Amino acid sequence: MKRGLTRKTRRLWLVVFCLGGLGITTALVLNAFSSNIVFFMAPSQVRAHPPGSDRTIRLGGMVVAGSVKRETEGETPIARFDVTDGQAAIPVRYAGILPDLFREGQSVVAIGEMKGDGSFRASEVLAKHDETYMPKEVAEALKRSGKWDPRFGKAPDAASWDTMTRAEARQMDTKTAQAGG
Repeated sequence: MKRGLTRKTRRLWLVVFCLGGLGITTALVLNAFSSNIVFFMAPSQVRAHPPGSDRTIRLGGMVVAGSVKRETEGETPIARFDVTDGQAAIPVRYAGILPDLFREGQSVVAIGEMKGDGSFRASEVLAKHDETYMPKEVAEALKRSGKWDPRFGKAPDAASWDTMTRAEARQMDTKTAQAGG
């Protein structure tokens, strides 16, 4: 007389199938979320570990003094500027109208993608909203770059520390590349 699965075996298989289904569901949800996560990166992090050209990131730092160039393509305004964290600078291209508070020497967060030539194509640019505001990520980048130590007071005003010119930013990038960083 052949008997079917015992009650204990059926329960075990039910638990195995439920755990497998839960694992597959979790993997699909995490995969969907990971493709929509936008990571913050400072220019020095981008230089050290370039993201894929299909990866959307938030590039944060200060706009390099003297780097803003404005032009138009047809009816669309184009802005080109460099963003620095004090260690490296990344050229940014943005098609659209910049925020009213966008200025050289001020903190900025640009959302977009890195291109193969080392430039950043921004789809959105966010500028600080008052003289005391600094995005958390930019403050963290300043700490990492050694431009600010929180033990010695509040974060510095962007205009007071970031007087780097475009030529100095390029020179710093060249020194970093030669040093292997």
